[in-house]
Amino acid sequence: MSELRPPAPRRGTNLPKMGDFNLTVILDAIRRSTSGLSRVELAQIVGLSPQTISNISRRLLDQGLIVEAGKYGNGPGKPRTILRLNPAGMYAVGVHLDPAVTTCVLLDLVGNVVQQESFGTPDAGGPRAVVDSLAAAVTKLVSDSGVNAESIAGLGVSAPGPIDRDQGTVVDPPLLDGWNRVALRDAVAKATGMETILDKDVTGAAVAETWAGGDTGTGSFVFFYIGTGIGCSIVLEDEVVRGISGNAGEMGHIMVDPEGAECDCGLRGCVKVACIPPVMVAAAVAAGLVPDARQDESIGSGTCLQERFAALLDLADEGNDEALAIIDRSAVLISRAVSAITNVLDVERAVFGGPFWSRLAPYYLDRLPELVNTSSSTRDIHEIEIASSGVGEDVGAVGAACLVLEHVLAPKAQRLLLQN
Repeated sequence: MSELRPPAPRRGTNLPKMGDFNLTVILDAIRRSTSGLSRVELAQIVGLSPQTISNISRRLLDQGLIVEAGKYGNGPGKPRTILRLNPAGMYAVGVHLDPAVTTCVLLDLVGNVVQQESFGTPDAGGPRAVVDSLAAAVTKLVSDSGVNAESIAGLGVSAPGPIDRDQGTVVDPPLLDGWNRVALRDAVAKATGMETILDKDVTGAAVAETWAGGDTGTGSFVFFYIGTGIGCSIVLEDEVVRGISGNAGEMGHIMVDPEGAECDCGLRGCVKVACIPPVMVAAAVAAGLVPDARQDESIGSGTCLQERFAALLDLADEGNDEALAIIDRSAVLISRAVSAITNVLDVERAVFGGPFWSRLAPYYLDRLPELVNTSSSTRDIHEIEIASSGVGEDVGAVGAACLVLEHVLAPKAQRLLLQN
């Protein structure tokens, strides 16, 4: 019988680290207020003393992260000064690596896209060609923006999973041949000269939602990323849950159709073989709705998939019954996975986004609320809201930039722990 080992002791904190944590708490409270907050309101919200609020506010003002944005007063007493984020106080670069198109954005502190660049992800040349193209695009992005490079906090890369966050590698992602254990984080850092963070695209999307999504990015929710595959990311009480290896949210092997096709895991009717966009396109090809391009290109590859998916949705928009049936079936099957996940986590909402979402949204938003809430174990207590991302089309790239802002500025309990 193996000897039981006690858990590793948690290390404590000290006053400087407590001060840094309080600074991020105050900054986060200001960020989440659409109209700004006074120092008095901050003290009420975060529970710190007026003196602490005053001292930290001065630090944030001196660092240029917040600004004083006028005064207000509705009664007797001195008008209160409103504090808001300074959009130009900090910037971050985000890169979304997709098998078809790589998108780069420059984001300001409040989550606005200042500059955007996109390029076709190179098919030839492997990871080296992609990194070189990425570095050139980032250099152009920063130059065209006119933003001082010293105000850019870093660069975030969101990539298809699975990933190894500790090593900064992507581990054999779908549709990126030859990308097994590619040290993408370090390669991008070397090529751009920027401190770089790597995370999964769906995780980045969830971070983007918490940072720039507005009402849909608050509280507890699950973000469902509709791309070539479907992944989800979990946000509980405003904090993204990543899992021990950074790969939480892999939902491809949730069974949604027991009579469906066999999956490589040995089960039948898993999400990845039942209802993702390539499966919908394959059904459309089989029905003769869209051309079969397999003679010269795989039905699931980047540009080919996007074109045929768009053609399928065009037919649905025109009222084609077969196209509508394919989309409706996918919505029913997806609702089963969404219900399973939201029942386990007891969240407020399911948020959908990603490159394939905008065309599916009218159909899924018409069907999913009833399907999910009918299967909800908490339907007699609260409804599960079904919503579109508040970030928009570039949620993957915006999420990558938000990874940097989150890393630098978001309040986390880990900030209080002393390092070894």
